[in-house]
Amino acid sequence: MKAFVIVDVEIIDPLLYESYKKLTPASLEPFEGKFVVRGGACETLEGGWQPGRIVVLEFPTKEKAKEWWSSAIYAPAKIIRQSASHTEMILVEGVD
Repeated sequence: MKAFVIVDVEIIDPLLYESYKKLTPASLEPFEGKFVVRGGACETLEGGWQPGRIVVLEFPTKEKAKEWWSSAIYAPAKIIRQSASHTEMILVEGVD
C-alpha cells in the first residue's frame, strides 16, 4: 500500500533551505520515493490552517518512507532542514 509523507514547512533561513532542496531528491531514489507536491501554490478551503510550504512525498510502502526518513543518506539533508525551517511532518497510508 502506498504511503505519503506530508510536510508543512515554515522556512526561517531561505539560503540554507536551498541547500536542503538540492540534497533531498537523490536521498529519495534508493527508497523509491518521489515528490507529488513540492511547494506549489496553496489555498485554504476550510478552517484556519495557513500552511507555509507544503511538500508531499510518495513511497511504495510506509516501511520505505520510514527507512528514508531514518536513513544515513537523508541524514545530512535532514539536519539542514531542521536548522533552516520549522516543520510538521506526518506519514499517511494511501488506499488500494
